[in-house]
Amino acid sequence: MPNIKLNLEEIEAMLYFWTATVEREKVHETYLNEIASMPGLSACYDEEFNAESVRKVLSAITNRELLSQKTKKEGRFWNNNMWMTEDLEYTNMMIKPLKKLNLDDLEAELIPYMSSCPYENIEVIFSPLHFDEYIIKDNKLVINFFRVKPDDREEGKAAIEGKEIKEYIKEKLLKLLNK
Repeated sequence: MPNIKLNLEEIEAMLYFWTATVEREKVHETYLNEIASMPGLSACYDEEFNAESVRKVLSAITNRELLSQKTKKEGRFWNNNMWMTEDLEYTNMMIKPLKKLNLDDLEAELIPYMSSCPYENIEVIFSPLHFDEYIIKDNKLVINFFRVKPDDREEGKAAIEGKEIKEYIKEKLLKLLNK
C-alpha cells in the first residue's frame, strides 16, 4: 500500500529565488542549476523546454535582463516567475495553504484504489511549470504551482481550476492510480 507524500521543496527553493530577486540579491548559477534538476520541473522537459531553459530564464530574471530568443514555453515560464516577484504577499498567500496541507485523510480515502498500485510511495509535488496544469509521471503527480488561486474570502484556503485543493489532488491521484 503506497504512502502519499507532499513535496514542497521546489516551491521553497523558488520562494528563496523570488524573494532574493525582489531584494536585488544575485542568485548564483549553481542554485539555478539545482532548481532546474528538481523532479517536478524536470517532469515537464521536452525538446522545447529543458534544464537549460530554466537556468536561462531564471538567470535573466535575477540579472534583470530581457529574455531574447525564447520559445513559447520559456516565455510563459518567464512571465509566471516575474508575476511572483511583482507581489510577494500574493505569492505567500498561494504558498500558505500548501504548507498546511495534510494528505493523510486523502490517503485513507484512496485505499480502495491502491491495491494494484506498483509504487511504494506516491509523491504530490507543487512545481513552477509553464503551460501544463499537472503532469503524471511514474509515481509523481506534479501540479503547476502557478495555478493555485488563494481564496479572497477565507484566509489559508485555495483552489486549483475552481476546485478546493484536496479535492483537486484526489481527482488527479485517481488518474495516477488508474493509469
